[in-house]
Amino acid sequence: MPSKPRLPPLPLDHVGVAVRSLAEAAAVFERIAGERATTPVRAESQGAELCFVGMLELLAPTGAAGPVARFLDRRGPGLHHVAFRTTDLPALMDRLRADGFEFTSETPMAGAGGHAVAFVHPRSAGGVLVELVEKQDRTLADESAAR
Repeated sequence: MPSKPRLPPLPLDHVGVAVRSLAEAAAVFERIAGERATTPVRAESQGAELCFVGMLELLAPTGAAGPVARFLDRRGPGLHHVAFRTTDLPALMDRLRADGFEFTSETPMAGAGGHAVAFVHPRSAGGVLVELVEKQDRTLADESAAR
């Protein structure tokens, strides 16, 4: 039986950490990483406010309902997701679906910074929530300079 074609390697974009207080967590990780936190922004689709400290995304719930609030209620603060970068999210979703992966939504949604994102369901990714973030090469250079 021929083996399936391998997907090209996907670069790590960031690691998401669920926290109860964005300000408190940002202060801790700024001291550890030696980098300043970005200005917090709201991610309505996740019911969260977030900021970045380097490649670490800190997510705090904006209310009692929503994915981040539910995560904190069930598991407490900690690793929330691992995010990989792609330049063609719809094509990647199609290829992963064909390989048996499930997604938390049928289509991409708007993520932080206006990027299209999709989440691979943890039950098909070894218990880990995986975010796929669509970014073009030019955007990547701009964001690296901004961080």
